This record gives sequence, structure tokens and C-alpha cells, in this order.
Amino acid sequence: MGLFEHVGKFSKFLVLVVSKPEKGKTFFSHIIKEIHKLGINSIGIVVIISLFMGAVIALQTAYNMQNPLLPDYLVGYTTRESMLLEFSSTIVGLILAGKVGSNIASEIGSMRVTEQIDALEIMGVNSANFLVLPKIIAAVFINPFLYILSVFVGILGGLFAGYLTGTVAVSDFIYGVQFGFIPYYISYSLIKTCVFAFIITAIPSYYGYFVKGGALEVGKASTKAVVNSSILILLSNLILTQILLK
Repeated sequence: MGLFEHVGKFSKFLVLVVSKPEKGKTFFSHIIKEIHKLGINSIGIVVIISLFMGAVIALQTAYNMQNPLLPDYLVGYTTRESMLLEFSSTIVGLILAGKVGSNIASEIGSMRVTEQIDALEIMGVNSANFLVLPKIIAAVFINPFLYILSVFVGILGGLFAGYLTGTVAVSDFIYGVQFGFIPYYISYSLIKTCVFAFIITAIPSYYGYFVKGGALEVGKASTKAVVNSSILILLSNLILTQILLK
């Protein structure tokens, strides 16, 4: 299937997904479950990655700034800007594409090959809306909180790394974190995070929903979902940066 065929099929799929839910109470309970599954269960990996990411950024900045003309507070400034603008949104998004995306594609793909989706259709349920929309809403809602957590933990990791290695004083690091702060950068990154959240859930759902065959095809669909989600995240990151920071 070619690119344009996939785009057309995906567009028709989204029309089914965003239609009005039949039972509001059931739909809301599904959203709560998906928030826990897609967001709360991802806190651990986000914290670990962000902690070490912030520490590495701080140490690499400090070790590559052995110029007496460069102030020490630039370590804190660089750590904040790196986490705020790119790492906590894009890198965490790519990691979640692997963790969450493969899980979604496998889950929906397994339901397709075991004919559970066909059973929903026979009962008159819009299966695309029932299965996919709660995941998209949950991810778009919870991922900004994961982004904020990632930024905070990353800066904290940089602070601890600088203090424990003696490369930068705590007061200098904190001053650098506060120096030249631009609030718009948070809005910019939150917009990116919401777009990435949509990609992370919609693309794997599409591949899982239309899978044909057995367990082997489900595995292949999961791989395609993760790869294509990652490519789309990088592409949308480039486009959004050009538009929002122009």
C-alpha cells in the first residue's frame, strides 16, 4: 500500500474515531483507565530517563566550558533550555512511542485477529471510536503532565550531578536555571507534547486496527507503528519548531 493510500485510509479511520460516543458514562470510565495505563504507568521510565538526561547535559556542558570567560551559571542555563525545549518533549515522546505505541498496536491488533473487533461491530458498536478515542484523549491529557515532570526531574538531575562531581556550585546552577527564562517556551513545548501524544496513540491504533493474519502480523504491525510514529514525531517536531519559533 502506498503513502497516499495510507493517508486516505487513516483519514477515514479518524472520521470513525472522532464520532460522538454512544454512552458518555462508559466512555469517561474508559478514559480514566487509559490515563492510568498510558500515563501513570509511564512515570517510572520518564523519571529515570529525565534524571540521567539532565545529569549528562549538565556534566557535558561543564566539561566543555573550561574557558574562564564563560560563567559557571551557563551550566544551569543550558540544562534548563535543553530539557525545556527539546529533551522532555521530543526524546520522551520517542521513548513513549516505543513503550506505549507498541502496546497499543499489539492490544488492538490482537483484538482484530481474535475477532473481538468484529464482535463489537456485530453488536452495533463503533469499534474505532470505542477503542481508540479514549486512548487519544487520555494521552493528550496526561502527556503534558509527564513533560512537566520530566523538565523538573531533568533539572534536578543536573543540579545533583553538578554538586556531587563538584563541577558547578549549587548557587551558580540555580542562578543559571532562573537566568533569561522565556515563559513562551513552555507553551511551545506543551503544544509539541500534545501533538506527539496524538501521534503516539493514533498511528499505532491505525496499524493495529487494520492488521490481518495472526500473531506474526501483529508483531510486524507493532514494529511499523513504532517506526512510523517515531518518524512522524521527528517530522512534526521540525515543522512545529519552524512555525512556533519563527
